[in-house]
Amino acid sequence: MFNIFTNEMLAKNRIRQVLLFLWILSLGLVRGQVSYSIPEEMPKGSFVGNIAQDLGLDLKRLNMGKARIYTGDDTEYISLNKDRGVLSIKERIDREALCEQTTPCALHFQIMLEDPMEFYTVTVEITDINDNPPVFRKNEMKFEINEMSQTGARFVLETANDQDVGVNGLQRYTLNPTNNFILKLHSDQDGNKNVEMVLQKSLDREKNDHITLMLTALDGGDPQMSGTIQIQITVTDANDNTPICSQPIYKASVAENAPKGTLLTTVRATDADQGSYGTISYTISTEAVEALFKIDSDEGVVQLTGGLDYEKQKHYQFNVQARDHGGHSDVCKVMISVTDINDNKPSISIMSKSNAISEDSSKDTAVAILNVQDQDSGENGKVQCSINDNIPFSLKSTSNNFFSLVGDGDLDRERQPNYNITVTCTDEGMPSLSSSLTLSLQISDVNDNPPVFEKALYEASIPENNSPGLSIFTIHAKDTDWKQNARISYILQESTVKGDSISAYVSVNADSGAIHAVRSFDYEQIKDFQFQVKAQDGGSPPQSSNVSVKVVIQDQNDNAPQVLYPVHTGSSLVAEMVPRSADVGYLVTKVVAVDVDSGQNAWLSYKLQKTTERALFEVGAQNGEIRTIRQITDKDAVKQKLSVVVEDNGQPPRSATVNVNVALADSFPEVLSEFSDFTHDKEYNESLTFYLVLALAVVSFLFIVSIIAIFLVKCYRWRRERMCYKSNGHLPVIPYYPPLYADAGGTGTLQHVYNYEVCRTTDSRKSDLKHMRPCSQSIISLNTTGTLTLPHAQREKLIIEDSDDQVSSYSVMSR
Repeated sequence: MFNIFTNEMLAKNRIRQVLLFLWILSLGLVRGQVSYSIPEEMPKGSFVGNIAQDLGLDLKRLNMGKARIYTGDDTEYISLNKDRGVLSIKERIDREALCEQTTPCALHFQIMLEDPMEFYTVTVEITDINDNPPVFRKNEMKFEINEMSQTGARFVLETANDQDVGVNGLQRYTLNPTNNFILKLHSDQDGNKNVEMVLQKSLDREKNDHITLMLTALDGGDPQMSGTIQIQITVTDANDNTPICSQPIYKASVAENAPKGTLLTTVRATDADQGSYGTISYTISTEAVEALFKIDSDEGVVQLTGGLDYEKQKHYQFNVQARDHGGHSDVCKVMISVTDINDNKPSISIMSKSNAISEDSSKDTAVAILNVQDQDSGENGKVQCSINDNIPFSLKSTSNNFFSLVGDGDLDRERQPNYNITVTCTDEGMPSLSSSLTLSLQISDVNDNPPVFEKALYEASIPENNSPGLSIFTIHAKDTDWKQNARISYILQESTVKGDSISAYVSVNADSGAIHAVRSFDYEQIKDFQFQVKAQDGGSPPQSSNVSVKVVIQDQNDNAPQVLYPVHTGSSLVAEMVPRSADVGYLVTKVVAVDVDSGQNAWLSYKLQKTTERALFEVGAQNGEIRTIRQITDKDAVKQKLSVVVEDNGQPPRSATVNVNVALADSFPEVLSEFSDFTHDKEYNESLTFYLVLALAVVSFLFIVSIIAIFLVKCYRWRRERMCYKSNGHLPVIPYYPPLYADAGGTGTLQHVYNYEVCRTTDSRKSDLKHMRPCSQSIISLNTTGTLTLPHAQREKLIIEDSDDQVSSYSVMSR
């Protein structure tokens, strides 16, 4: 019988091992999964496996991807060394505390990686070691057995409990001594081992009224461990009927939220004996459920005394012993099934999450990986998850209970810089329960927007004659990007204005966009110019845009009017001749003037400032025409001098004055004689000044020449004296006169040096050459000496004759 029990246990263990092997093999077929098997109770730091090698991951990927372990709860038994890529024991693992009797026992966790976001499933099977002996709940069992009990009578013994599983679990029992009783082992359909003591030899109270037996429970580990319990048997008088349970198994179901005291079932047994031998009492013989269930010892009513949780344990099974007062008993089984109710909300755990995602990320880029668990079962445990609408993200189920939050549309940080994504998970229970989780996600900026100017064309004005460095105006561009990508620098684009670089005209502040004038502008030279400024952001690669800037120079009244007519030169005088018979309104002449300024600064007005005859002439205020305003009389002088002021309309106004000479005569001879005297005073003063300066220069020159001459003569005489002294001793020096030297006595051929003069003028102020010609023109041109300007051929002839006369005079003086 013991061998049959052992063979059954070995067969079941082989079946579990095969199932575990197939389960691990199925995991190995899944991409991104790896499995390990380690024994329990390994010391901290023990090697588990080389995760990098087994997953085909580079150590750099583990470090750069910030590899970490996600377990879903607070306890981490396994640690990851990213530098070596290995898994090791972090906390002591007790298989019995972790999985109790569940086989196989395994740890499931994920290796999380970021950039890109991904995870790998790791399964670590915890194998059992023989670290727990079989343990009986009590130290002894007591029986009262009637001496008349027939052979084959069965007595249910308390079973031992071994927390180990498989071969390390409880394997067999032994009973010593075996003179009257033997053991019978059998397993129920759930694999539980029950042991009974069977009477094989009749008892005789008179020979032995008390029997002590030792029951030993043995496991199959190495080394083998055991547990014992004493059986105390008191032999009593005859009780020839044993209690019989009305059914071997009682089944009941109860909701997990059932209150304490809930009636579950009633166990019934019968005994054919009378009196105390026929009275039956009920007890629960399974220690593990005593905190949850109780039975009425007289009525056999089973009630709930503790709290149930379907998620922790779905089924309970225990034995109820029906015993009469004669020591006979029977055992029946009670099976309680716990029914699930929807009492657990879905639990959402963040396995991995990115705080930010680039706005140029492609679709299906993972943002977060979530693990959703619902401890309920069936429909109550089925979970559907969703996110809020109208956002460019979607929630995808990657595997059982795992969801990935991925991009599902175009992202634009400038339109939406962040998102609050609410993940809602709802189970399918009645009523349904749900949980929510909000994820905050920032959209990181990329340089996808160029700077944009406020205007397509900037136009500004600056007055001329500005000071260099003057700020003209400021341009401004906006960039909807962020931080460095939105930092704008302004750059002046190279171009030329009238052959010069634009940088010689303006400069641009790179940070503020302020445009400054580099030079002082002159409206008369340049009225406007245009250039381009580039706005460039600080992104990589940078984005830029250009804008045209036009600068208009504003005219200032910085130029006085210029008189174009009549023209005055230093050597001639222009006069207008008006016949004395001229009518009123006769056009004498027209003063023509221009102003290089523009606008009102160039509007000219004319007025008479000074006239010889006040009521004789007037000038047009707008056109500068000089006309007579009355009839000319004989009393009016021939010479008329008008001072005309030309004034612009600027602020302050600028003006120019021109003198107009008018001759009131009918013939040129009359005009010539009058205007010769007219110009004499002015020219005389100018000539006098010139001659004084010239005379001073000549005297100074002659003085210097005289000094030099005296010095040279002194040197010459000294040298002659020295030479004579050396050659003749003390002979007297006889003066030497050159052959052509003229002494003071004046014995030369030309004794009177200044007897010859060349006189070219009959008057010290007038030329002796007076050439008169008929006057057929109204304009008379006189030179500064007051004589009429001669034709070119005659002027050259006179110059030649004059030169010959000067040469002759110089020759005579030298002689």
